[in-house]
Amino acid sequence: MKIRYEFVTGEFSEIEVDDSLGELLVDFDRQEYNNDHKETRRHVSLDVMEYEGELFSSVADTADEVERREELARLMRAMEALSPAQRELVLKVYFEGRSLVSIAAEENVSHVAIVRRLNRIYEKLRKNL
Repeated sequence: MKIRYEFVTGEFSEIEVDDSLGELLVDFDRQEYNNDHKETRRHVSLDVMEYEGELFSSVADTADEVERREELARLMRAMEALSPAQRELVLKVYFEGRSLVSIAAEENVSHVAIVRRLNRIYEKLRKNL
């Protein structure tokens, strides 16, 4: 039986071996292939990932992201102290981007009344942050 080897340089070499030894080498090659396949099929190669992309952010970016998430969590806890009407006003002003004048017109109150409501909301948030 002939066994063919490929070197790193790309060269090939064929060796004549006994049939029993050849079958053993072929079996070893198959077992090695199966083990490699079993170990790598559930993993993602790092070579295919972009190093500075979304999966691998720098330490500074990670620290900033953690800090941003902590601040957001604190803000959400502080928002729980607001009444439903106050939460609705915050939603309209900051998330929907509506003007204070349009909100005042919708609720049939003055612009100053909306400003006062927002000031009370700011004070509650300051106390709870």
